[in-house]
Amino acid sequence: MILGIEFGSTRIKAILIDQNHEPIVSGSHEWENQYVNDFWTYSLESIWVGLQDCYSKLADAFNQKFQHPLSAVSAIGFSAMMHGYMPFGKDGDLLVPFRSWRNTTTGQAAEQLTELFQFNIPQRWSIAHLYQAILNGESHVADVRYLTTLAGYIHWKLTGRKVLGIGDASGMFPIDGSSQNFDRHMMELFNSKVAEKNYPWRLEEILPEVAMAGNPAGFLSEEGARLLDPSGRLQAGIPLCPPEGDAGTGMVATNSVAEQTGNISAGTSIFAMIVLQNKISKVYPEIDIVSTPAGKPVAMVHSNNCTSDLNAWVELFHEFSSAIGQEVSQPEIFERLFQKALEGEADCGGLLAYNYFSGEPITRLEEGRPLFVRMPDSRFSLANFMRMHLYSAIATLRIGMDILFIDEQVRIGQLLGHGGFFKTKSVGQRIMAAALNVPVSVMETAGEGGAWGIALLAAYMLNKGSGESLESYLSKRVFTGAPGSTIYPDQEDVRGFAVFMGRYKEGLIIEKTAVQSMK
Repeated sequence: MILGIEFGSTRIKAILIDQNHEPIVSGSHEWENQYVNDFWTYSLESIWVGLQDCYSKLADAFNQKFQHPLSAVSAIGFSAMMHGYMPFGKDGDLLVPFRSWRNTTTGQAAEQLTELFQFNIPQRWSIAHLYQAILNGESHVADVRYLTTLAGYIHWKLTGRKVLGIGDASGMFPIDGSSQNFDRHMMELFNSKVAEKNYPWRLEEILPEVAMAGNPAGFLSEEGARLLDPSGRLQAGIPLCPPEGDAGTGMVATNSVAEQTGNISAGTSIFAMIVLQNKISKVYPEIDIVSTPAGKPVAMVHSNNCTSDLNAWVELFHEFSSAIGQEVSQPEIFERLFQKALEGEADCGGLLAYNYFSGEPITRLEEGRPLFVRMPDSRFSLANFMRMHLYSAIATLRIGMDILFIDEQVRIGQLLGHGGFFKTKSVGQRIMAAALNVPVSVMETAGEGGAWGIALLAAYMLNKGSGESLESYLSKRVFTGAPGSTIYPDQEDVRGFAVFMGRYKEGLIIEKTAVQSMK
């Protein structure tokens, strides 16, 4: 048995898989970020409480199914949201509260570093957070002795190893494809730029070790075993694979790690990952260049906002159903409202919405203001309203994808979808296929998400043959005959989404005015 655990933005999930890579039992814990002192964050307490509750639920499910306690597994893998800022001092204490990927407070740093490196540095990246703290004159920077991501932090505390999978590492600082490590030339550029500050560290001294998929990355310590399982049943000494980011585990969970494959993860945020055959021609602020867990270059289009606003409207309908005495479960409301969206007009009847709970770098917005607007003659029906919110959830992604498909002429046969947006059968697929004019497939296994993906990476570490690539392992040992469905673009939907996108781009001035007027 192999254990995989992933920290998503709203849920921590643990899963056990068997020797056939099939899920055995799972456990989960709901959590949510907090907006504290102008930063989106998760507290350290919520991290450990969530991890222990998630594991405890998995262990209980295992005990109920097999009638004996869970005390050992063959391997463990941890994954979490990429990017963000977790700086630690010499005593291992977190110097400032965790600044997550959702923050859009590093625009000045991201712009300057992009110019310095001639490589796109998004606001989410750890190096942008570090340099912005330097620009802000934050006193804690001099005390930094280790900088890592959420997955890297958890792995460190459970094993003592300061290591990070190359996929997650590629969202901290640019990777050199030839060395499969942080780009040394860019690190020297950074060190020179901040030399006048006389910090007692160089960048290479505070970043984690970079590890490729398949390599061992430490063992569960006695202290780590108690952090994961306070009951004391779980044994120490279990090997761990390199910790990875949610983008990497999403690629693994959809078998999208080979060249010219791609996937879309759509939940609180939305991002598309296209494994490149050739380098893109120039630097685009809308396109991140990251890595698969095996080190292949990936073009990533990431939008901070996807389903949060949509979920809020669904919860409003849920509240209304309770208010009139009609108790309908939230999953059923999601199902009915998503299906209702398919009855809407292809262009949503002239309705328009912006789903920006937080800032959105692709459209150059520093803060979010969820907004719904319509003209007096717009066709305001429930079907159009719901279709509009589904369109809004993926409209910003479309802006970035146009660069890859039109400007860079990237070709791809299909995209694999996973995440909450695709949970209602066929609806999210059909909308996404229309938005990108590409067939969209969803595997039945993709519902297991990143926890399954990191469990597969742990399995690859244990079971790979001599010279066996990750791509080969997944294709031949995991996904052979995997069931799923594919939806092709409906051309009426494609035209309708194009009309909506024209309205969406023109209306961005409304959203920007809302941000300014509501500060």
